[in-house]
Amino acid sequence: MAGGLMEAIVAADNMRLAMERVRANKGSPGVDGMSVEEMPAYLRAEWRHLVERLLSGGYEPEPVRRAMIPKRSGGKRELGIPTVVDRLIQQAILQVLTPIYDPTFSPYSYGFRPGKSAHQAIEKARQHVAEGKEWVVDLDLEKFFDRVNHDMLMGELAKRVTDKRLLRLIRWYLEAGILSEGVVHEREEGTPQGGPLSPLLANILLDRFDRELERRGHSFCRYADDCNIYVRSQRAGERVMASVTRYLEKKLKLKVNRSKSGVDRAARRKFLGLRVIGGEGKARLSIAPESRTRLKQEVRRISKRNRGVALQVVLAELGRYTDGWVGYFHVAKTPSVFQDFDQWLRRRLRCYQWKQWKWPRTRAKALLEAKIGRYLSWGTAYGNHGPWCVAGSPAMCQALSNAALERLGFRSLLKRYQALATS
Repeated sequence: MAGGLMEAIVAADNMRLAMERVRANKGSPGVDGMSVEEMPAYLRAEWRHLVERLLSGGYEPEPVRRAMIPKRSGGKRELGIPTVVDRLIQQAILQVLTPIYDPTFSPYSYGFRPGKSAHQAIEKARQHVAEGKEWVVDLDLEKFFDRVNHDMLMGELAKRVTDKRLLRLIRWYLEAGILSEGVVHEREEGTPQGGPLSPLLANILLDRFDRELERRGHSFCRYADDCNIYVRSQRAGERVMASVTRYLEKKLKLKVNRSKSGVDRAARRKFLGLRVIGGEGKARLSIAPESRTRLKQEVRRISKRNRGVALQVVLAELGRYTDGWVGYFHVAKTPSVFQDFDQWLRRRLRCYQWKQWKWPRTRAKALLEAKIGRYLSWGTAYGNHGPWCVAGSPAMCQALSNAALERLGFRSLLKRYQALATS
């Protein structure tokens, strides 16, 4: 159906746009050590030769560099970092294939698609629950990106792409070895996370699953490898879990993580960091406890008492992190959560400043300068209470009042939530 695509991929306008996006995304060098900043000079010298190899089918990707990054849920996730030139080529392929595939994907697939977002997926989940489907089949695909079957994926691609040069190049990208500790390890399955093309390839494979769910008449939402199916009863959920697990494992050669998957009421499972609470006609979104815990963990890291940087530096870092957090979670209509975080953050910051003052004499002087009474200042400074207890004391709450913290750069989560909720 789609032949001669390599010419479109190497077209000057397509490559120029790909270069802009790779440079905007920055990222670390691959196995060849070339940085994003060095790529333009390399391409000026090698462009003609690179295009010739791509069009003749003679280009072979470099191995990817192995990197381990921490997962939010604990443990580590393996990334495969391609060279900047391979990232450029993958981005150029992505720009040509997306208009071919994306319009035909299921409307209930939301991950890594233009015009789609996690917020849309969450809102659709809320709608399913509001329709009375209060039970959820929560599917977790075990190491999905590591387990993608190459032959299965290439078979799906070959149904729409007839340019054999492109098919060969994509298979080479799938099979590109991983360089770890100086040794290149061959890859027989999986699509390495870290390249621009991997999310589209994942969606192409999982679109078969989406269509099967649609054929069966299920109400579902999928965001990449995170899929929830909504049903009206526990019994129906258990029946669906058994049948879709068989489909995924037998038809798509994927593995369902049974320890993380489950059938439960939607209010007790999280989807993209949130929960859907309530039932028919009154479903609403709530921030999952795990998401609140992660916020506190990150705040504790930023405001670690022995960091040794000024309070204003801590406040600036907190502002940048919480901007993204509030921007994502403001869809949950729970102002009390943001208010509680404000109170906890302020106390955490007062605790940090108390530790920065360090010595009783320094603490007493700072409190006196903040117009705290003499006896209260000296009693607080030389008392035997711990930093957290002192952070909630009248002296510290007056010395670093809410208004004083705002002057130093504190930005209320509640106020940001209210601004977004009414915009």
